[in-house]
Order: sequence, then structure tokens, then C-alpha cells
Amino acid sequence: MNKEMLDRMSNAPGFIAALDQSGGSTPKALKAYGLDESAWSTEEEMFDLVHAMRTRIIKSPSFTSEKILGAILFEMTMDRTIDGKYSSEYLWEEKGIVPFLKIDKGLAELENGVQLMKPIPGLDELLARANERHIFGTKERSVIKELNEEGIKKIVEQQFDLAKKVCAAGLVPIIEPEVDIHCPDKAEAEAVLKKYLKACLDTLKDTDKVMFKLTIPTVENFYADLMEDDRVVRVVALSGGYSRELANELLAKNHGLIASFSRALAEGLCAQMTDEEFNATLGESVNSIFEASVK
Repeated sequence: MNKEMLDRMSNAPGFIAALDQSGGSTPKALKAYGLDESAWSTEEEMFDLVHAMRTRIIKSPSFTSEKILGAILFEMTMDRTIDGKYSSEYLWEEKGIVPFLKIDKGLAELENGVQLMKPIPGLDELLARANERHIFGTKERSVIKELNEEGIKKIVEQQFDLAKKVCAAGLVPIIEPEVDIHCPDKAEAEAVLKKYLKACLDTLKDTDKVMFKLTIPTVENFYADLMEDDRVVRVVALSGGYSRELANELLAKNHGLIASFSRALAEGLCAQMTDEEFNATLGESVNSIFEASVK
């Protein structure tokens, strides 16, 4: 574990940029960026376009370590280069931004009100490659759709089983059991979730370090006690389908909770923009998310 990265993630002000859209969400991300499916004819061309979009964001003068602590990358982005350096190494060496890697392979079908993670074949090799690329941590997502205690318990147990493997590889896992913002009993589901998160935290080694990426809670400052645990580096929030404006408004009411936004970060960016327009729009986004994260 890189101690300089750990200190930055633990103590510095800022937020995490989520640049980890994968196969299923890539066309949607490109469409929001002003590129519809007529812009590519093969999957390889599609991924070239999304890498170009991510590269443009990362290289922008608005994308700086002054306000951005870390960035979450998709596996294919980790394996590609920016100006001759692997993306993760470019982030840290050129920008001073801590690199994370999305390692989950998507969601299983809904069962017991939740969607667990699909199996992750080749996990050991992937974690070894992440270490070679100087990745600091990982991110793995599952989703809670309904208030179902059995399902929520399974979600948390699966997350922590994986987190322990990540910790054993010397990396810091971002545990992401998202509660769908449309969950009918969202506050109650969050209470059950926190109960199991705290129980599973107590199964970790004292030397293990984890992070949580959680939906902005219905009850303000609901996750404050998780932030106080010595094994928790940071608790970050996903935008969850909220507009950036609303996500920022809700985030700002939760002291110590910082953003890890994806779609909300890129909101308003367009491939057809001039560099001046692009950098100005990204700068406004970065500034607003930073302000909400440090309140």
C-alpha cells in the first residue's frame, strides 16, 4: 500500500472522480457526451472513443489534485496509455491523483430485493496487474432495490469476502452496496445496511483499510459513525441518478461525506465543445462538487 496515497485519501480535501463506465454503460456515457452509435462501427472503436473522452477529462487543466483526490478507472482504461504512460501512472505521476480500479463484472439478476455481484474470474491476476500499474485501491458495486434483510445481509457479506481478498493483495477496496434512490423504504434499508456494515467491519484485521461508496442517506449524517472507525479511510457518496445540482445539495448536508460522482461529474460535457468550452464546463462541475464535498 502506497503510504503517500493513503495519507492523501485519508486527510486531504476533495472528492473522487468516477471514470469507470464499462461495456454496458459505455454507449449511454458516449451519448451523453454527444456521440451516438453512428460514431462507431465496432466495439473496439467505441472503447477508443470512451478512452479519448476520459483522456480529455484527465488532461484538462480543470482536472487537478487541488480538488480531486482520486479517480476510478475501468480495467481497459488502466491498460491503456495517456501520453505514453499507463493511465493510472499518468494520474499519479503527472496529476497527483490517486488511481482506483473497478473490478466487479456487473450485477447478477434481482433476488431477495438485491443484485449481487457476478463472479469475478481471474481476480488474483487482475489484482496483481493492478499492483503493477500502481493502483491504490479497487471499487466493486452491488445494488439494494428493496428492504429485504436477507438480501442486504448477503450483499454485505459478499462485499466483505471480496474486500478481504483485495486487502490481502495490498490494495484498499471501495465497498459499494448502493441503495437505489427509488427504493420504497430507503431509510429503513439504509439502517439495515449500516447494521451489517458495522458487523462485518469487526471481522477485518486491524491492519486492513477499506472505504465505502454509499448512496447519499435519507437521514443526514447517518454514516458519521462509520467515518470514525480506524479501518475506514473514507466514506464517499455516489450520485445515484440525481442531477448534479440535487446530488450536491444533498451531499452538502452530510458532514465528512465526499463525492464519488460519475455521470454527475461529466454532466454538460460534449465532444463537439472547443477545449476552452470543455475546460470551463468541467471546471464548473469540479468546483461545485468540491464545494459540496468539503462542507
